[in-house]
Amino acid sequence: MSEQQKNQVQFVDIDEGNDGQRIDNFLITFLKGVPKSAIYRILRKGEVRVNKKRIKPIYKLKAGDMVRIPPVKVAEKQEFVPKNLDKINKLEDAILFEDKYLMVINKPSGMAVHGGSGLSYGLIEALRSIRPDERNLELVHRLDRDTSGCLLVSKKRSVLRGLHEQLREKTMEKNYWALVTGSWASKIKNVTEPLRKNTLQSGERVVRVDEAEGKPSQTRFRVLERFGQFATLVQASPVTGRTHQIRVHTQCKGHPIACDDKYGVAEFDSEMKKKGLNRLFLHAHDLTFVHPKTEESMRVEAPLDGNLKNCLKTLREDKQ
Repeated sequence: MSEQQKNQVQFVDIDEGNDGQRIDNFLITFLKGVPKSAIYRILRKGEVRVNKKRIKPIYKLKAGDMVRIPPVKVAEKQEFVPKNLDKINKLEDAILFEDKYLMVINKPSGMAVHGGSGLSYGLIEALRSIRPDERNLELVHRLDRDTSGCLLVSKKRSVLRGLHEQLREKTMEKNYWALVTGSWASKIKNVTEPLRKNTLQSGERVVRVDEAEGKPSQTRFRVLERFGQFATLVQASPVTGRTHQIRVHTQCKGHPIACDDKYGVAEFDSEMKKKGLNRLFLHAHDLTFVHPKTEESMRVEAPLDGNLKNCLKTLREDKQ
């Protein structure tokens, strides 16, 4: 929305894409760049009207509603100019699937999914900057900053709701590839240790197995390839979606992931770096879900980046 639009009264017709959304959440998205405090102030003062009537922030919009939005002042803000413009432009090439409802992108390792904690931008802000006409781009789920692979982004709120329902009902299947230290026992197929998230004084998040206070967690594992007693390539399929779940579930079984600076083993990581690995070997390899609009069953696969491919190639050559 232009600054001129924000400085005049607007009348917005609500369609089915925003049906059921709270008015405060609608305004936060619609009036991007306007502080939340200002949005709640115009709601509290009755300056926002739905069908000519005052409403509360918890009012849920209905298709066909007409929303009156008063002029709002926006503090002057510098244009978003990312430092690594080349990296952001390459995101277009990383899109694995796209239609008018959603996209699946092969997130690069090292890019956070959103800004914050000292980061001026993340993947979602970068996507919005290269797709300014897509007003409702939202993350469906998250990946750790150092994890690469399949990431779902919705373009419409109704699609976001449908995909979130699949996550809640555990009908969306996510498979990750991880290279772990040692020889993973084939009998370890289901890890269910409960996990508890702790935030250190520095702000760093660390997750631990906690039988007393941890949240129920489940990851299914399958061996894909063995490299003697040195390392194993496994497929990890998280049933729950806890922070750092795969990383901690591999660690608690004695097989941390290669080059994991938080949960890894220094000696193993040092050997892997000698073989050319320069990042966490955790990759969201494929994603299976039902398209909320077409109802088509979809499976999207993200290729490994060059560093992971070369690492596996070196391990295979060493094995011969």
